[in-house]
Amino acid sequence: PVVRYAGEALRGAATGGVLLLTALAVVVPAALLSAVTPLVVKLQLGDVRRTGRVVGRLSSIGTLGGITATLGTGFILVAALPSSTIIIGLAALLGVTGIALDVYLRRQTAGGPRGRGPGALAAAGLVAAGLAAVAPTPCDVETAYHCASVVADPQRPSGRVLLLNSAQHSYVDLDDPTHLEFAYVQWIGAVTDVVAPPGQPLDVVHLGGGGFTVPRYLTATRPGTRNVVFEIDGELVALGRRELGVREGDDLRIAVGDARMLVAAHASASADVVVGDAFGHLVVPWHLTTREMMADLRRILRPEGTYVQNVIDYPPARFLRAELATVAAEFPHVALVAPPAAIAGDVGANFLILASQRPLPLDTLRARLEQLPQPVTVLTGADLTAFMGAARVLTDDFAPVDQLLVRP
Repeated sequence: PVVRYAGEALRGAATGGVLLLTALAVVVPAALLSAVTPLVVKLQLGDVRRTGRVVGRLSSIGTLGGITATLGTGFILVAALPSSTIIIGLAALLGVTGIALDVYLRRQTAGGPRGRGPGALAAAGLVAAGLAAVAPTPCDVETAYHCASVVADPQRPSGRVLLLNSAQHSYVDLDDPTHLEFAYVQWIGAVTDVVAPPGQPLDVVHLGGGGFTVPRYLTATRPGTRNVVFEIDGELVALGRRELGVREGDDLRIAVGDARMLVAAHASASADVVVGDAFGHLVVPWHLTTREMMADLRRILRPEGTYVQNVIDYPPARFLRAELATVAAEFPHVALVAPPAAIAGDVGANFLILASQRPLPLDTLRARLEQLPQPVTVLTGADLTAFMGAARVLTDDFAPVDQLLVRP
């Protein structure tokens, strides 16, 4: 409960304060749990001649438990449950176990000295777990991937902002699906406006759903468009249905799962546009960045199809350059849309990578982008090659995304 109650008071504070809170909440339990093994060894070791046997047995049990817990947490619990649920559940389990052991040991030592300390500590831990369960939280829903919430825009009654981990992720106007609030989403809208004649329906695959802003826009501007959204977070989809007016039908189909696997199962030459918007400013799923992934995206696109990918990076933009090189390794025609200051390396920003097997409609796109309130640069040809420099192509065998990505 320390993090949750104090976190409300420190919301918006520096990262150091958040790390300190987390350390206070985790270090003490971790230290106490680490002390269990030597204490058990001391209790079990009545004869020094049995040292090797006792220590070896307990060490093997501890190793087996550590491996099981690591695999179970990493592959099952983290994927299935929110992190706070795992921590609170573990705290409750430890509290119940402590009380049960206290009762058991009291019975085993009937007639001996009886202290109330261990049982009281276990009960206190159980109470703390209960307090954490009812403590305030900034999330409308805590999923296995995000602390997600939807807030109203005070300047626009029908506007809704989707917050993921307290950062603005999507903006949806419930009454006007053609309203695109964020600049990079306006760029995506501009691209979809020019890749085909006005009003012509498209087959569009979206990697990442978020607030489903772009599918709504395409349904409004190109009636009959068939949107297929691959979203890994089922709870986020459910939140969209409750708060953002997401409705499935002939114009929208949602598949919950990993985009890499869903793309691999998707039909070849079936999409006019693929919109990749699954990268955040803190976390990037590396397996969606590689050349093998780009080859699969090229496979599902029709020959005249367009791949649109949002990337967030900061100077010196090493990840962006590597991703550009990776996309260019599979697509002969590539362009980059970004603010001039970001291209110059002065600031971090959203960058939009465009790619196709056929020449991109760059003149039409530039004219459309000039209608937007914020100026942008479209980088192509030799200028784009110079911007990429000697960046190395990312592959399934080499994708050091965390080392390349610069975080604010």
